[in-house]
Amino acid sequence: MSELIIIAIGSALVSNVVLSQFLGLCPFLGVSKKVETAAGMGTAVIFVITLASLVCSVIYEFLLQPLNITYLQTIVFILLIAALVQFVEMFLKKYMPPLYESLGVYLPLITTNCAVLGVALTNVQKTYGILKSVVNGFSTALGFTISIIILAGIREKMEHNDVPAPFRGMPIVLVTAGLMAIAFCGFSGLL
Repeated sequence: MSELIIIAIGSALVSNVVLSQFLGLCPFLGVSKKVETAAGMGTAVIFVITLASLVCSVIYEFLLQPLNITYLQTIVFILLIAALVQFVEMFLKKYMPPLYESLGVYLPLITTNCAVLGVALTNVQKTYGILKSVVNGFSTALGFTISIIILAGIREKMEHNDVPAPFRGMPIVLVTAGLMAIAFCGFSGLL
């Protein structure tokens, strides 16, 4: 149990996928304009990464390893992730149209979000079993969600500030993300 807690804290805070590993920056920077949209994207990423971790781990353990075709893991994982994202997109389009519209092009970008594939490959690389893979996937996605919501909150507050002209728009967002990454380095002492 303590090992699962260490994996969870390490994945969410210490080795934050966005602020420490710099994976998944496209949706992190693109969807973080409003807290509601960021929370929706975070929820979609939690669902996709957790489910992808489970499915990829099961496929790897019960199909790729027994057949000795582990060299196909990247291709298989990409196909599984693409199918999961299509499922999430169809679900949101049918049951949550406002969120679907607000996420726009960034929802299909979860397919190419390197964080999703990175988690699946990390699970294999660290030889996590199915339970540890799911915990790692969920915690990584939770860390992504925490980061994107914090950035969205800061960006909403920055709209009312007098930012110098050269820093307006994406430059101040990148500076803010860099400062957040430095702040998250403080979590490295937890483990």
